[in-house]
Amino acid sequence: MIQEIKNFILHLRLHYQFFILSGGYLLGGLLADQMNAVQFWMQFLNVHVLLYGGATAFNSYWDKDEGPIGGLKNPPKMSKWMHPASLLMMFAGWIWAFSAGLSFFLIYGLSLLLFWLYSTPHARWKGRPVLSLVAIGVSTGTNSVLLGFWAAGGTLSAIIIIGAVGASLVLLSLYPVSQAYQAGEDQKRGDNTFFLKYGLKGVKRFFLVSFLIGLLILSICVAAFYELPAAALFITGLCSFFIIHRYVSGLHGVKKEYQKVMNIKFFASLSFVIFLLLANSIRYEWIGRTFLNNYF
Repeated sequence: MIQEIKNFILHLRLHYQFFILSGGYLLGGLLADQMNAVQFWMQFLNVHVLLYGGATAFNSYWDKDEGPIGGLKNPPKMSKWMHPASLLMMFAGWIWAFSAGLSFFLIYGLSLLLFWLYSTPHARWKGRPVLSLVAIGVSTGTNSVLLGFWAAGGTLSAIIIIGAVGASLVLLSLYPVSQAYQAGEDQKRGDNTFFLKYGLKGVKRFFLVSFLIGLLILSICVAAFYELPAAALFITGLCSFFIIHRYVSGLHGVKKEYQKVMNIKFFASLSFVIFLLLANSIRYEWIGRTFLNNYF
């Protein structure tokens, strides 16, 4: 039983949630222009452990992958109890979300619904190229920004929603790449993923368009609040794009490239996360006053 619990924790892929999926939430905190720090970090754990971790385990239960998946090269087998456990995590988090306000509660619930639609055999949006992009883009992209924004105590405006869409496009740009290494198992399950429908060439084109458009939208929206950080975001984002594009354009979709793809995703996401942690730290004086405070 202890080993099964360890396997379940592995399927939460917490390193993936913290270092790859947390950028949107941190961006929401920056755009809020105020910071309820206790609520922000408590709900950070709620979103990234209970919601995202539970959703990842729920998806793993139905996928039953034996080969490499995002953030887990050798996924262990799952037991029957892990299915209700993953749902319990998400619903417990949803109840907790109510303490952060009605808007936060509703967006959290929408993400939960999209995760369910994405994985369950009753809907299986994962097996539909466009719907899978919608589910992942909204639940871990747009909604992530809004959750961070409301957890910090922000008041919503149109520019925030547009910025959230931009962040979602950047996050989504690399999503179909990892599908290349799950193609065999996806075909066995009957899942018609983005990669299976559009091929490696389509995946590369999607990255090119999604990343650049998303970065441009995001930078313009951040500039409406903070000009210097927006310029830094655009320049570093563009540099990251050229580095990532060099690797993505050279991919052939073979399994031995799995680690390279994970390294690319980790580099891109961690760079974004570090930038936003620094920006938030300066903006809200988590690391004390600096001369850059004048620009935030």
